[in-house]
Amino acid sequence: MTKKFLILLFLCVTSALHAANYLTFTAEADNSSFGIHSEWGNNPDVQYSLDGGKTWTKLINDSLIPLPKKKKALLRGYNPQGISRDYGEVTRFVMTGRIAASGSIMSLIDGNGESLVIPGKYCFRSLFKGCTSLTEAPQLPAKTLARGCYAGMFSGCASLTKAPKLPAKALARDCYGGMFMGCERLTEAPDLPATTLEEVCYEEMFSGCTSLTKAPKLPAKTLTKGCYEFMFFGCSNLTQIPELPATQLADSCYFEMFASTNITQAPKLPATTLARGCYAEMFGWCTNLTQATQLPATTLAEGCYAAMFGMCTNLTQAPELPATKLANWCYHKMFFGCTYLTQAPQLPATTLAEGCYEDMFRECTNITQAPELPATTLAKECYTGMFNGCSKLSEIKVGFTDWGKEYEIYNGETTSNTLNWLSDVAPNGKFICPKGLPKEVGESRIPKGWKTVDN
Repeated sequence: MTKKFLILLFLCVTSALHAANYLTFTAEADNSSFGIHSEWGNNPDVQYSLDGGKTWTKLINDSLIPLPKKKKALLRGYNPQGISRDYGEVTRFVMTGRIAASGSIMSLIDGNGESLVIPGKYCFRSLFKGCTSLTEAPQLPAKTLARGCYAGMFSGCASLTKAPKLPAKALARDCYGGMFMGCERLTEAPDLPATTLEEVCYEEMFSGCTSLTKAPKLPAKTLTKGCYEFMFFGCSNLTQIPELPATQLADSCYFEMFASTNITQAPKLPATTLARGCYAEMFGWCTNLTQATQLPATTLAEGCYAAMFGMCTNLTQAPELPATKLANWCYHKMFFGCTYLTQAPQLPATTLAEGCYEDMFRECTNITQAPELPATTLAKECYTGMFNGCSKLSEIKVGFTDWGKEYEIYNGETTSNTLNWLSDVAPNGKFICPKGLPKEVGESRIPKGWKTVDN
């Protein structure tokens, strides 16, 4: 075996091992085409080849390249700062017909698809947004991400049924934000192995994916601000959701995460110390939710449970609420519109906070008896609208001895601690209160027609 032959063999093997993994578009229907559109002067280097990589041509902005059925187009580029370079400087593909993507998206960055590092913020933001012709997504192999790098990348890709693998274990701010929003045929979500999160990293990721039935595991135990907010909002066929093991929460971390889905049972929520708005509207409008989860937290935060189960019209039992120290607006609208709820949980707190129970059981039309309210001193708007519309409510026991003052809101309008708290309740009932409480009658005081009983 000659030395020359060995060198040639080595070069062939090396070439094979380092063969480029180009982003590839394959036409699945006649009259297919692809092009590119750049906004705000963004002009990345994107080239295509229709002859297997022998010749390359720069893709011109807003020009469509015909791609006959079963034909392939290879794409590459040299963009060390990214395809899109800022929130407004966005480049996206446009397509007609039916096109399946394959190969590595990173060939648009390094020319061959080997890189595993996203080079800059918003790199691939909205790259395939609105491409209803896209049937398969390309590989997204990067393990090091950047701010907003995949945000809105496949938003509105109505023909996409399966998401690509997402191997990164450490995320970046808004990296997956709205990534698959509105992908109405998406039936399979990718594994999400990341345990190190950043703010709003998963925000709206699968929002509006109406064919998605199962959510992936979410192993992170320490959350960040808004990390899961709106993540599965409007996934109307979602029935299976993962465990949520996090014990370190952050502001708005679960905000509307499963709102308007088809789940019937809420997952365990083990955290005992909450954050501002952390569970707000988490299960809002989940009309098939029949069973809530235990809520062991004793350290609350502003708006932490606000509208958490709002409009869960089939919820029949509320969880225990053991906290004795409240926070502003902590239970605001928590069970608003839960029309099948027949019994309210005990409310042991004796020290109240601003708006803490506002509209908590509003329009819970099957509750007949309110929980005892042992607090002796009220706080601003603490009971505002609390039982408004509870049309079967006929008994309440309170511990306060003073209705408190009215507060000006704006333009001369006022509110009070008990504004409309017993509006539209049963026409006859029993109001149990301390002897010293002034026996004032009205929707914001003691309901007309109710009997007053001194405690």
